[in-house]
Amino acid sequence: MKKLIYLSILFFAQIFFGQTIILNKVLKSNTNSDKIFYKIDPSKVTSEYLGELEVQGFSDDDVKVFGMIYKKAKEIGANAFSYQPFETVDGSVQKFDYAHYRLNLYYVPANTFPKEDNIIYLIASPYKKQSIGVNKDNIVFQPRTYIKKTLSAGEIITISTKKLLGSTIKLAGQADQPVQYFQFSAFSVNSNPYGTPGVNVKSGDITRLEQSYGQFLTTIYEEFK
Repeated sequence: MKKLIYLSILFFAQIFFGQTIILNKVLKSNTNSDKIFYKIDPSKVTSEYLGELEVQGFSDDDVKVFGMIYKKAKEIGANAFSYQPFETVDGSVQKFDYAHYRLNLYYVPANTFPKEDNIIYLIASPYKKQSIGVNKDNIVFQPRTYIKKTLSAGEIITISTKKLLGSTIKLAGQADQPVQYFQFSAFSVNSNPYGTPGVNVKSGDITRLEQSYGQFLTTIYEEFK
């Protein structure tokens, strides 16, 4: 009887709290060993459409969610993705729902991805509001939001969590400097489970993210200006 009750609890827990990631549509697959999984605008990049992935259910463990998505995408050889919004009955686009969204999957030749040189993304914690100093400005980041900034040659941007034992980083524009992603956090961020490090550099509570994971967060988080 106890075993039956336990199995019932486990079953209903999966229904109400579980998350499912499925390949909704598979048009074709590609054989490649690319570790990257970058966000693209398919209207601006030559790409091969492979299929569609759907996320059902919410989890606040973004690292784990991305690892599951990455694993599914690699089953058909995808190295790129784009967000595919749902439409309402009247044809308008639905607001993004963390508990239910779709991603289109593509293969793009690795040397043809567009560059975002001297661009930085500052990404909030998924859990709490934080006040961050960006040069002389004080920016209050709501959970699951981000901002995008351009680094100019000769300009130095100072970013600080403004805590007693917090972190401060300084960034400057340089020739051909690749895009960078930083997330603010007061908790430990684990390595991505998909095979390559999801965290390259960690300085206290400002974490530099691997590009694939950073682009995933800027897809499911909300940009504010």
